[in-house]
Amino acid sequence: MLDFLREYGLFVLELVTVLGLFAVVVLVVLRAARRGGDMPSHGHLKVSHLGDKFRRLRLTIQQQTLTPKQWKVLVKQEDAADKARDKQPSNKPRIFVVDFVGDVRASAVESLRQEVSAIVQAVQPGDEVMVRLESPGGMVHSYGLAASQLARFREAKIPLTICVDKVAASGGYMMACVADTIVAAPFAVLGSIGVVAQLPNLNRLLKKMDVDYEIVTAGKWKRTLTVLGENTDEGRAQFKREIDNTHQLFKDFIANNRPTLDLDAVADGRTWYGTQARDIQLCDVVATSDDWLLQRVDKAELIAVSWQFRRGMGERLGALASVTLGRVADTVAHHEMQRSAGL
Repeated sequence: MLDFLREYGLFVLELVTVLGLFAVVVLVVLRAARRGGDMPSHGHLKVSHLGDKFRRLRLTIQQQTLTPKQWKVLVKQEDAADKARDKQPSNKPRIFVVDFVGDVRASAVESLRQEVSAIVQAVQPGDEVMVRLESPGGMVHSYGLAASQLARFREAKIPLTICVDKVAASGGYMMACVADTIVAAPFAVLGSIGVVAQLPNLNRLLKKMDVDYEIVTAGKWKRTLTVLGENTDEGRAQFKREIDNTHQLFKDFIANNRPTLDLDAVADGRTWYGTQARDIQLCDVVATSDDWLLQRVDKAELIAVSWQFRRGMGERLGALASVTLGRVADTVAHHEMQRSAGL
């Protein structure tokens, strides 16, 4: 009994700590916003040479594994190569590398549009673009815009390769299919060519509590299914038609960008791993993005391009709150697992 009370007390203390921290952070964010801490977000373009990064990695290994004499010779060779590059501009083609990590709202599209605009203005004949894409999908309109941003490369006739190391599903695959070449890691998840919508309905609960909920619309289908109102079979049928229409638009978009793909076989919402995806032409090559880049590091200038936002005080505090609460929640969950396992 004493053990139970002690464990219960610890759990309550952890819960109170989380709620208290959340309340404090919310108050701080609101106060900062009221004082004008949330200025409009601005940003800048960051450009770095991935070739230099790979070179540093190589030299670090070589320094530790070569004999002093061998290392001295290598350093002289590297210095000579540096001087030659300084005297004469490189005539290698350039590969611009962009990262896109998607959430439900495809928030990274705000950075992507800036990165695309910069690259299409600076590109020269022979240049290419590679996008490292990771996304499980999300809102239709948000990912539609993200895919349209990538389509700007094709419209400008800039070769586009998209590398998927982890996942490009649903809206993520909508983006990937724009590429001339899709490269996927062996266990990357691709596909999920489908549309889903779900929502709870609390109307019966409201009726039990003698609460009426009124909906007034202008236009028969302004609302089809609602959370609080009473849904009808007619509304459900219209909602299903809307979902089917969206699915058809999704399939048409993929068909236009990957005409060799058998949509009847893959557009049912399923996902496949990289090696399977290649067999059914959801992707073209099975490899990691690192391998793809290393194969080209000596043949092209690898240039990473990213748009960096400068966030306001409220945004920074909100991000800090999210990370802090996540860590606290993970700690509570870890403690609960230890207690339940007797550790």
